[in-house]
Amino acid sequence: MLTLKVKLLSYTPQPEKLCGVAARSCISRKTPSELMDLPEEKLNEALSKALSKGHHSVIEHANFTFSLEGISRACTHQLVRHRIASYSQQSQRHVELSELNYVKPPSILKNNEALKIFEECLKAIDETYRTLIKMNIPLEDARYILPNAASTNIVVTMNARELLHFFELRCCLHAQWEIRKVAWEMLKKVKKVAPKIFEKAGPPCISKGECPEKDFSCPFFKRFIVKNKNI
Repeated sequence: MLTLKVKLLSYTPQPEKLCGVAARSCISRKTPSELMDLPEEKLNEALSKALSKGHHSVIEHANFTFSLEGISRACTHQLVRHRIASYSQQSQRHVELSELNYVKPPSILKNNEALKIFEECLKAIDETYRTLIKMNIPLEDARYILPNAASTNIVVTMNARELLHFFELRCCLHAQWEIRKVAWEMLKKVKKVAPKIFEKAGPPCISKGECPEKDFSCPFFKRFIVKNKNI
């Protein structure tokens, strides 16, 4: 079983300076290239004002590329629903999985009987997959036996605006556990390189001070809604 790894492979150089220039260029006679020479505090101010007013288009100029490793196919099926992004996923059609690795849900890991059944099934799948390959069944057909639990690697690129949207949906405690874990790890990485842009990033209770789920039992609701609004 592989351990999930989230790595920030690349990102737009000086992302917040660039987004500050984009924000300032909307209200300036100067060209964007001239605005690049403005003092950092002025560009930060322009960026902060744009974000506070909800003018998030200016942060679309900053892109972030991640490597998500040891993630399940079940999780990537959810991930690619976020359409304003670019994805490059390890192909089960072209890559023979000489060592099959699987993601095991916490609920199954905590239940010895369930874990035994789960692992016995995965073992049977593994044996069937290898048997099909030995019978010269093409990889693109042998893969049909592989489950959602099969681990994979995927490269993901999103701009900052889409990331804010992604974090609102996937950092929420109502999101499925694996993609929520991925989202929080991604958020930790981008906060280090663009702290102003992602200062309020997270589920809606953090980013907007509201809870679309209206879940009074959620610990986040108690922490970020009740505490801040004295409900």
